[in-house]
Amino acid sequence: MKPVFADDAAIDFAVNLLRQGRLVAFPTETVYGLGADASNPDAVRRIFQAKGRPADHPLIVHIPAIECLSDWALTVPDAARQLAARFWPGPLAMILNKRPEVPLVVTGGQHTVGLRMPDHPVALSLLKAFGGGIAAPSANRFCRISPTQAVHVEEELGDAVDLILDGGACQVGVESTIVDLSGNRPKLLRPGHITRHDIETVLQTGLIIAYPHSEQTNLSEIRAPGLMAVHYAPLTLAMLCPVDCLPEMIQELNSRNKKTGVLAYSLKQADNALTRLVRMPKRADDYAHALYAALRELDSLQLDMILVEQPPGTEAWRAINDRLGKAASAYQPVLATQ
Repeated sequence: MKPVFADDAAIDFAVNLLRQGRLVAFPTETVYGLGADASNPDAVRRIFQAKGRPADHPLIVHIPAIECLSDWALTVPDAARQLAARFWPGPLAMILNKRPEVPLVVTGGQHTVGLRMPDHPVALSLLKAFGGGIAAPSANRFCRISPTQAVHVEEELGDAVDLILDGGACQVGVESTIVDLSGNRPKLLRPGHITRHDIETVLQTGLIIAYPHSEQTNLSEIRAPGLMAVHYAPLTLAMLCPVDCLPEMIQELNSRNKKTGVLAYSLKQADNALTRLVRMPKRADDYAHALYAALRELDSLQLDMILVEQPPGTEAWRAINDRLGKAASAYQPVLATQ
C-alpha cells in the first residue's frame, strides 16, 4: 500500500474505511499508528492480525477531545482531568477504569483502557471527522522498530493496511508516556517525552515507577503497550556500548571482517569499508526524533552488528534509554563468536 498525502479527501476516505471496519495508518506526533474503530471488535482484531501482536497486549484508544474521556472511562479522576488540561493534545496516555461497553479485545482482557489525544493535525482531523475512538498501536510488526515516516509503514506492513495517510515525519519520534490512574496512586508505566517530573509537578505527588529496569519494579499489574523486555528492536543484532569502548569494538569487529553499523553522537570518526557511521544529534529531543529512522537505515544494510553509543543517564534521556535498552543488548567486554 503506497502512502497517500493526507488532504481532506484522503481523510474523508479514511473515515469511510474505518466505518467499514478497515485499517488506516496515520501519523501522530510520536509514531505512526495502525488504526481501527475502537468500538468494533472485529476491526480491532485485524490490528492484531496485521501486526502479529498477542491478543493480551492492550491498545491505546485515541480520542478527539478531552470531553471524550467519559465515553471510554467509567470514572474520570481529578488527576486525569489535570493532566489532560496540561498535556493534551500531546504524547501522554492515561490508563483508566473502562466503561463496560468498551470491547475487551481493545484492553487485552483487562478492565482498564488507555486513552490519548494526539498532537498532530492529521490525527486530530481524522479523529474529529470520524467522531469516535480509534484504537492504534504503532504501525509495525510486533516488537520491531516503530515507524516515524509513512514509508516505514509501507515497508513494514505493505498491503495489510487499507490506507496509509502521509503526514510527514513524526515530531517527537518515540512513543507516548503512559501513566496509570486506575488505582489509588498514579504509576508511570512507560517513560516518554513528557517526563516524570512534568507529571509530578502537575499532580503535586510522587509517581510510582512501574516499568521494567526501573528503581521500583513489579509494582503494577496493569499490562500496557511497550513493556516487553525486547521491543522496538531491529532484526540486526544491536549492542549498547560506552563511547570509550566504541573504537575498540569497531576495530575488533573489523578484524573479524564483520560489517558494522554505529549510532553515535560523540564519536569523531569511524571511516572504513566495513563500518557505517550514523551521527546522531546531541540534544535528547532531537535524538529521539531521529532514532527510529536511523535504526531502520542501519537495519536495512544487512550488517552483522549495530553498535549504539550509550546515551547519558539523565532524566532528559530516560525515554531514549528505555527504548534502546529494549532494542539492544548491554555491552559485554568479550564479544560472542558469530
